[in-house]
Amino acid sequence: MTIVVGYVPTPEGEAALTQAIAEAKRNSATLLVINSSKGDALVDNRYAQEPEIQSIEDRLAIQGVDHVIRQPVRGHDAAAEVLDAAEEHDAQLIVIGLRRRTPVGKLILGSVSQRILLEADCPVLAVKA
Repeated sequence: MTIVVGYVPTPEGEAALTQAIAEAKRNSATLLVINSSKGDALVDNRYAQEPEIQSIEDRLAIQGVDHVIRQPVRGHDAAAEVLDAAEEHDAQLIVIGLRRRTPVGKLILGSVSQRILLEADCPVLAVKA
């Protein structure tokens, strides 16, 4: 069994990772952590740096969770990377973090989370920080 978690170094990303760890432990599943960047900017605050990735590695090892961490930079948006990983690994669950947005903000800007919720072929667990 594989669980995919979309991770960004934010409170929402941490909430998603925490819940995904709990789900992976409960189901004896492999946890696939996806942290991606389109690569279209010199600085992407949502792309975790080496110390953050090492911290996640250590945390997962201490928890005894079988895991893989991927950081693709292929020009795809985060939703596509999470959905592709879930399909490629036949994931049983996707875990994502949600942030609070106004109704107008949701309408105008769209949402990575919304796209994952609408397009995923497996259940999606959305958590708030």
